[in-house]
Amino acid sequence: AGPGGAPRGLTANAVSSVSLDPPLVLVCVERVADTHDVIETTGAFAISILAGEDEALARRFATYPTEEKFDGVAYRRASTGAPVLEDALGWIDCRVWAAYDGGDHTIFVGEVVDGDAGGGAPLLYFRGGYGRLSR
Repeated sequence: AGPGGAPRGLTANAVSSVSLDPPLVLVCVERVADTHDVIETTGAFAISILAGEDEALARRFATYPTEEKFDGVAYRRASTGAPVLEDALGWIDCRVWAAYDGGDHTIFVGEVVDGDAGGGAPLLYFRGGYGRLSR
């Protein structure tokens, strides 16, 4: 959480599985993002996995001013205190396990402490555009 406990969030440019034992994921966060400082301070982050039809929400968290990103967006706090979006396809709650210099980003590796997933196709970002998996 940011100042006054306000939630912080962003649309990440990279999220990936790292390990199954222990369960680890990574997220790349731009160093100038407000969320970067919150992750460093709290030692925690959560990943909300958006559904294929949630492009507008992804764009909102990529471009809106920090104080407006969560306006009208339903969320709750995960066990680490990080916000997770109520209508997300799934979510992963993490404690920072390691952090690495990634140029203008920090690569945060998180140990998964909780999570949930529903059905449906996730929103993807590839070659400068949003899309969905098709079979």
